[in-house]
Amino acid sequence: MPHPVLRRLRTAAAATLLGATGLLPSIGAAASAHAAPATPARAAADHVANPFAGATGYLNPDYAAEVKAQASADGGSLGALESQVAANPTAVWMDHIGAIAGDATHLGLQAHLDHALAQQQGGTTPVVFQVVVYDLPGRDCAAIASNGELPATAAGLTTYETQYVDPIAAVLANPKYAGIRIAAVIEPDSLPNAVTNQSKPACATATPFYESGVEYTLDKLHAIPNVYDYLDIGHAGWLGWSNNMVPAGKEYAKVAQATTAGFASVDGFISDTANTTPLAEPFLTNPDLTVGGQPLKSADFYQYNPAFDEYHYDTAMYSTLVSNGFPSSIGMLVDTSRNGWGGSARPTALNSSPTTVDAYVAANKVDQKPFRGDWCNINGAGIGARPQSLPYGAGNPIIAFLWVKPPGESDGDYPDASHPHGDPHCDPNGTQSDGNGNTYPTDAIPGSNIPAGQWFPVQFRQLVQNAYPAFGSTGGNTGPTAPGGLTVTGTTSSSVSLSWTASTDPAGVTGYAVYRNGTKVATVTTTSYTDTGLSPATAYQYTVTAQDAAGNVSPASAAVSATTTASGGGGGTSGCSAAYAVGNDWGSGFTANVSVTNTGATATKSWTVTWSWGSTQQVTNSWNATTAQSGTAVTAASQAYNGALAPNATTSFGFQATYSGGNTAPSLTCTAS
Repeated sequence: MPHPVLRRLRTAAAATLLGATGLLPSIGAAASAHAAPATPARAAADHVANPFAGATGYLNPDYAAEVKAQASADGGSLGALESQVAANPTAVWMDHIGAIAGDATHLGLQAHLDHALAQQQGGTTPVVFQVVVYDLPGRDCAAIASNGELPATAAGLTTYETQYVDPIAAVLANPKYAGIRIAAVIEPDSLPNAVTNQSKPACATATPFYESGVEYTLDKLHAIPNVYDYLDIGHAGWLGWSNNMVPAGKEYAKVAQATTAGFASVDGFISDTANTTPLAEPFLTNPDLTVGGQPLKSADFYQYNPAFDEYHYDTAMYSTLVSNGFPSSIGMLVDTSRNGWGGSARPTALNSSPTTVDAYVAANKVDQKPFRGDWCNINGAGIGARPQSLPYGAGNPIIAFLWVKPPGESDGDYPDASHPHGDPHCDPNGTQSDGNGNTYPTDAIPGSNIPAGQWFPVQFRQLVQNAYPAFGSTGGNTGPTAPGGLTVTGTTSSSVSLSWTASTDPAGVTGYAVYRNGTKVATVTTTSYTDTGLSPATAYQYTVTAQDAAGNVSPASAAVSATTTASGGGGGTSGCSAAYAVGNDWGSGFTANVSVTNTGATATKSWTVTWSWGSTQQVTNSWNATTAQSGTAVTAASQAYNGALAPNATTSFGFQATYSGGNTAPSLTCTAS
């Protein structure tokens, strides 16, 4: 099927080093000082499956200073909104060799890590420090705006290894930082270019150096126990076609297998780095929906790419990577720093009146770009979801949202008399082609020509004004109050029913997250929830938090305990039980996670979970299980890698579905062999 060679750029901060991410904001005592505070070393922590879970994100004082200066200059209600951005963790970009040591105005890597130690403040909560490793020979071969300092030659590779990777690894391996969780985003745009852009001579030349450089970096960083390695996988608009995704899986497997530790050297993958592809297209949930006799995916905007958003792309890529040998424990990350697409242009309800696919897509898509391949300083974009861990629950392959690209820093400049080496893709008056004869504007913000990584005031204002979810209306808003009166209203052998009193917040409460034994099992908009598919005669502990329209999260409610009754099957008597929890519900669709537990005395070889919907729910995508639906009946069968469960062991699978009207949780039946 025809499709363009799409790419996007997440430009590193060419002169600015940015603070690394975790999942929760952390206001450190050293939020503005550049002097490296003296903090004692901490003991090394275990290498965990999800480093962002239960951790605090590092706040970069350099970035916080940029944000606060802009907020002060703008003042008023806009400045109050802008100031809230500084409370979110962002990534530190090592985009050139000089960035390792830093300069007179920006911290170097060691100084950042010293600040991260200070932000721990002697507590037991770990800090996540995210660093972007970004200086390959022949870097960003398909564009100009972020070309690197090293040539795509053997000499360039040697310099990369000895003067760039080795010094970074030496700093990260310092024993005094052993208690910090360091998440390394390794070489954005490199391996995706090795998949799609081999017709470009610069990319064909650079690819062997990309592969060797990434392998070398993985070997160096995997040897450091508290470093977590994540490879960049582009985004949905780049590798979403099956004839891109399939070879991408093989390319990543090839690189991983060439390392000393093999697949174990990679902790996971990150998508949408510095890009604007939305997390979800809430009104375009089925790429095969027919309008005017054509499927939605045939629209010019998608060009037969069925991955309309990052959620679908990441879950599909997860399955592809696992099928190529990566363990099912890999974690998928999404950079949500600029993919919010809020503001007045965002559709709020389905418009089903258009009769052609192009008109239908244009009327309903959240992504307001005229061309999906636009990537430089996009006009109208907004800040997306706040950094957080487990946004879809514990069973989903997407383990965290991060802000890798610090909002407000330019993607690149364009050629003019003062910028002879700029990139035409960043020219607001320029155009680009989709490869099928159609020409589109670049959609770059007009009126400014800001080099890559430098502060871009107009862009920052737009990103804040178009944020989705929106920032609170008052700069002092600290989030909702904790839900009160959490009560168990009923139990059965396989369910617990809860209710609580509503939270209050100036920005408006948008939903409640329900936690069972410390793991989020559902997000609901009501003040009650029934947790189903539980094991009989088992004790559970529940808490509830609230979230407001700004993305702020309340303290948890007081915990309440509940024990299921001893009678009944709890979801089946043949050796397993299944527990169902909605992860995210946007009114026309939702995601859900199903936990499967071996309740028998012997190990299982396989399992099957079945249920019948009570309404119009239709499964559109699934992971970690093979699903089939006939009418309202759904069957989910284990896959080769997760069918074997020891007694009391648990695994999980998930799915996405559409619906209209009600979305009542079904009763599950689990059978095992």
